[in-house]
Amino acid sequence: MAAAPIWRLSGGASNSDPAASLGGVMSTSTEVGTVGQGAALGLFDDVSGDESNAGDTEYRCVYVLNNGDQPLTSGKVWIVDESIAAADIELALAGEGVNATAETVANENTAPVGESFVEAPNKAGGLSLPTIPAGQRHGVWVRRIVAAATGAAANRGFTLRVEGDTAA
Repeated sequence: MAAAPIWRLSGGASNSDPAASLGGVMSTSTEVGTVGQGAALGLFDDVSGDESNAGDTEYRCVYVLNNGDQPLTSGKVWIVDESIAAADIELALAGEGVNATAETVANENTAPVGESFVEAPNKAGGLSLPTIPAGQRHGVWVRRIVAAATGAAANRGFTLRVEGDTAA
């Protein structure tokens, strides 16, 4: 086998709730994008009318887990298919590093300390991951910014992408 990166929620070993993915221990059971019988799993709720009128910034932490048997090298993380008309999505690597537990924030409106967020709209503009050995992980923070006086948005989303090479 090779490096096999997958996305996992944070928020505790048994966490399956994206809203509770606020850092801390990686979920051992829930991949981002699937839950139960493969139903879609969004990290954020719909943008409500109140959120769009007042403006709102929310955070989630997920992990890139190298589920393969070789190191993931030259890894990049970026956003594809962003279709949230009323919000911007930005990413930051968790400052704790490889195979470390990301900090836990108090609630979805609390920013992690020290992370630098970027838009990462394509592979060239994506975040560069350090080498992730087989079976290890690296945290990634996702920030959704809803500007004040924008429209509410339901059923809008984005896709996180990770790619890299395998070092034999």
